[in-house]
Amino acid sequence: MDKSSTLLVHYDKGTPAVANEIKEALEGNDVEAKIDAMKKAVMLLLNGETIPQLFITIIRYVLPSEDHTIQKLLLLYLELIEKTDSKGKVLPEMILICQNLRNNLQHSNEYIRGVTLRFLCRLKETEIVEPLTPSVLQNLEHRHPFVRRNAILAIMSIYKLPQGDQLFVDAPEMIEKVLSTEQDPSAKRNAFLMLFTCAEERAVNYLLSNVDKVSDWNESLQMVVLELIRSVCKTKPTEKGKYIKIIISLLSATSSAVIYECAGTLVSLSSAPTAIRAAANTYCQLLLSQSDNNVKLILLDRLYELKTLHRDIMVELIIDVLRALSSPNLDIRRKTLDIALDLITHHNINEVVQMLKKEVVKTQSGELEKNGEYRQMLIQAIHACAVKFPEVASTVVHLLMDFLGDSNVASALDVVVFVREIIETNPKLRVSIITRLLDTFYQIRAGKVCPCALWIIGEYCLSLSEVESGISTIKQCLGDLPFYSVSEESEPTETSKKIQPTSSAMVSSRKPVILADGTYATQSAASETTFSSPTVVQGSLTSGNLRALLLTGDFFLGAVVACTLTKLVLRLEEVQSSKTEVNKTVTQALLIMVSMLQLGQSPVSPHPIDNDSYERIVLCIKLLCHRNDEMKKIWLEYCRQSFVKMISEKQLREMEELKAKTQTTHAQPDDLIDFFHLKSRKGMSQLELEDQVQDDLKRATGEFTKDENDANKLNRILQLTGFSDPVYAEAYVTVHHYDIALEVTVINRTKETLQNLCLELATMGDLKLVERPQNYSLAPERSMQIKANIKVSSTETGVIFGNIVYETSNVMERNIVVLNDIHIDIMDYISPAVCSEVAFRTMWAEFEWENKVAVNTTIQNEREFLDHIIKSTNMKCLTAPSAIEGECGFLAANLYAKSVFGEDALVNVSIEKQTDGALSGYIRIRSKTQGIALSLGDKITLKQKGSS
Repeated sequence: MDKSSTLLVHYDKGTPAVANEIKEALEGNDVEAKIDAMKKAVMLLLNGETIPQLFITIIRYVLPSEDHTIQKLLLLYLELIEKTDSKGKVLPEMILICQNLRNNLQHSNEYIRGVTLRFLCRLKETEIVEPLTPSVLQNLEHRHPFVRRNAILAIMSIYKLPQGDQLFVDAPEMIEKVLSTEQDPSAKRNAFLMLFTCAEERAVNYLLSNVDKVSDWNESLQMVVLELIRSVCKTKPTEKGKYIKIIISLLSATSSAVIYECAGTLVSLSSAPTAIRAAANTYCQLLLSQSDNNVKLILLDRLYELKTLHRDIMVELIIDVLRALSSPNLDIRRKTLDIALDLITHHNINEVVQMLKKEVVKTQSGELEKNGEYRQMLIQAIHACAVKFPEVASTVVHLLMDFLGDSNVASALDVVVFVREIIETNPKLRVSIITRLLDTFYQIRAGKVCPCALWIIGEYCLSLSEVESGISTIKQCLGDLPFYSVSEESEPTETSKKIQPTSSAMVSSRKPVILADGTYATQSAASETTFSSPTVVQGSLTSGNLRALLLTGDFFLGAVVACTLTKLVLRLEEVQSSKTEVNKTVTQALLIMVSMLQLGQSPVSPHPIDNDSYERIVLCIKLLCHRNDEMKKIWLEYCRQSFVKMISEKQLREMEELKAKTQTTHAQPDDLIDFFHLKSRKGMSQLELEDQVQDDLKRATGEFTKDENDANKLNRILQLTGFSDPVYAEAYVTVHHYDIALEVTVINRTKETLQNLCLELATMGDLKLVERPQNYSLAPERSMQIKANIKVSSTETGVIFGNIVYETSNVMERNIVVLNDIHIDIMDYISPAVCSEVAFRTMWAEFEWENKVAVNTTIQNEREFLDHIIKSTNMKCLTAPSAIEGECGFLAANLYAKSVFGEDALVNVSIEKQTDGALSGYIRIRSKTQGIALSLGDKITLKQKGSS
C-alpha cells in the first residue's frame, strides 16, 4: 500500500508550551491567541508529543469557530492525532468530529468546503469517511471550481481505500461524466487523474477518443496524459506506436514543462532515430529559450545522456548544442563544451573550430569579468580538437598564439602547452610557429609560461636563421649586461666607510677595493669619492620580460635560459660553418650565464639563487667550455625523444579511457531475437518500424540484459543484532547519490507476539532521516521488512545507529535491543576521474584543507603499495606509467577523484624505500571541504597496512 509521506519539522522543545497554557488560550475568546495555541499544539504533535488532554478542549472551543485560519489549523491537528487504538479500531471520540466535517462539507463558504474535502484525502479510516460520502458527492455539482476539484480528489482517495469501491460503487462512471462536461482545467485534470489511477481503461478510452483535442488541453492535463502514456506503455509495450503519435503532437505545445516531459517520455519509450532526433531537438530549443541557469544545466544533463546512448544522432546537432555558449554562466559553458568535444567528427570539425574561434575573439572585449576563465576553457577545447584532428591545427594555432601574453596566466599556459604539442605532432607548421613565437616572445610576462616557450625555441629552432633569431630574441629580452652596477656618489656611504683605509699614510693613495659581490671599485681619499653598494640596472625600454622576471628572483627561469642558449649554441655549431661566429656566440652565452650567477649571489637579488638552478647553470657553462659529440646527442636528441614518448603515452591513455567508456554488452545463447522483417508491416508507421529495428539490435547485442552482481549485493548486508537476541535484524544498504536506502529485515525469534515494535534510528555526520518511525506488530517466528530513507548532504563518513524497541503481552515494559552501528563508506560517493596536470596543480594550490597521512605499511614494493592505495581509495592515477616504472627507491604519484556532489579529491603519494626495505613517506590529501579530506585520510589509514 502507498503510505502518506511525512516531513520532520524542527521545533525547539527546550521550553515546551505547557498543555495547561495551550488549554487556557484555546478556551479564551482571543482569536490570535487561539491561532498561536493551535500552532503550538500542531508543532508538539509533529515532534512526537501526544497531548491527549487537549482533544476535548479543541472539540468544545475550537470546532465551532468560524475563523478560516483556525479551521485550517484544526484540520491539521485532526490529521496528526492518532485516530485508532492499538488494535486498529477507530477511537469512540472520533465520532464527535464526523458531524463537524459533515457541516463543513455543507458550509456556505466554498473555502471551508474545499479544505475539508482536501482533509478527507488524508483520512485512511473507512468508519470516519463512510457517513460523509453523500455530502462529498453533492460537492461534485457545486458552482465553485475550487470545491469541485477537491471533491474529485476526495472521491479518488476514498475509492482507493481497502473498502472504498463499496462506498463509491460507480465512482469511475460518475467521474467520466464529470470529465466530459467539466470546463475548469484543474477540475478536469483531477478527474482524468482519478480515472488514470482507479480505472485506467476508461482514461485510455477517453484519451484515444479525444486525440485531436489533446494539443488544446490545459498544461496540467497534458502532464497527466504523458504520465498515463508512460504507465500504459510499460505494461503494454506493443501498443506504444499509437501513443508516440500523441507525444510527437504534444512537442508543439506552448508549455515548456510539457515539451520537456514529452522529450523525456519519447526517449524512455522509443530508441528509434526519429524519436531520439525529435527529443534532442526539443532539448536544444529549450536550451536556447529558457533563461534559468538551473533549467539549462538540467537540459544539458539530458543531452549528455542522449550523447552517451545515441551519439550518432547527437553528432548532427552539435552546432545547436554549442549555441548554449551564449550563456554567461561558466558551468553551463563548461558542460556544453564537454558534450560537444565528444561529438566531433571529420564532417563537423571545421564548423566547430570556427565557432570556437569566434568565441575566443569575443573574450577579448573584456566586458565580462570571467572572460579569462572562459578563454581558458575555449583554448583547452581547441587544443583537444587539434589533437584529435591535426588538420585543423593550422587554422587556430596562430590565433591562439596572440594570447601567449594573456594576463590570465592559466590561459597563457594552456596556449603554450598547446603550441608545444602541435609543433611536434604537425611538422609542417614548425617554421610558421617558430617564426610567430620569436615575434611574440617579448609579450610573455608570466614566469610559468616563459620556460615552456624557451624550451620550444631551444628544441625546434633548426635552421641557421632560426637559431640566430632565437639567440638574438633571448639577448634582447635579457637586455644589457650586467644586471646591476655600482653608482658613484659624492658622500661616502656606510659600505664605503667600512672599506676605507684607516692609516693616515694612505689617505692620498688610490687603491682597488673588492666589494662584497666580488666586483672592483677604486677609492680615492683625496677626492672623497667612493662607490656605493650595487644597484639594479633596469635596462632599456626594449629589453623586457626575461630581465624583469630574473630581477624578481626567478632563477629557475635563469636555468631554463641557460639550457636554451646551450641547445641553440650546440645546434649553431652544426649548421654554422664559421667557427669564429660560433666562438663569438659561445662567449656571449657564457657572459649571460655568468651574469645570472653573479645576480643570484649579489645583495640586489630578493633572495639567493637556489642550489638546483645554480648547478644547472654551472653545468651549461662546463658543457659550452668542453663540447663533445656524446653531450650533443643527449641535449639535442634524447630530450626530444622523451617528449615524443610522453605525447604518445598521453594519446594511448586517452584511447584507453575512450574504450573504457564504451559499453560492452553480450547476449545470452538462448535470448529471443524477433526479426521484424518477417512480420507483417500493415498499419505500422515509419517510427514503429524504426523502433522495432532498434529493439532487435538491442536484444541481439544483449543491451536488455542486466546482470546483478550478487556477490557485491551480499557484501552490503550488515548484521545489526546478535544471533542470541530475541529480535534478529540485518540491513541491506543501498547508496544512490544523495539517498541512502536501508532495507532492514526483522525476525521475531520468540514464541510471543511483539507489539509496538519500532525501529529507532539516529545519525551522526551529514546524514538526515526523512521519515518518522512507525510501530508494527510481529507474530511469533515471523519476519518483516522495514524501510528507512536517509538523505546525504556531503562526502563525509557518517554513522547510523539506533535500537529496536518492542513490547510483549506478558511484560508491559518496553524492551530494547541495541543495534550495531552502520558506517557509511566514503567510497560510495567518489569515483575515479581525469583532469589535466595544469588543472591538478591549480586545484592543489587553491584548496585549503589538507590531511597528511604518514606511510605505515608492511608492503615493501613501492609500485605495489601505490596500486593498493589506488584500489582502496577508488581513485585514478594521473601520473604516467613511464614516470613511475623502474626500481629507484623513490616514487611520487598524483591521484584524483570526484564525488557525486561535485567535490574534487586530490591525493599525492610520495614514498621512499629505506635501507631495511621498509617504505616511508607521506600521503597528502587536499580538498575544498574538510569532510572529504578527513574521511579519505581515515580510509587510507585503515587500509594502507596491507591487502585487508
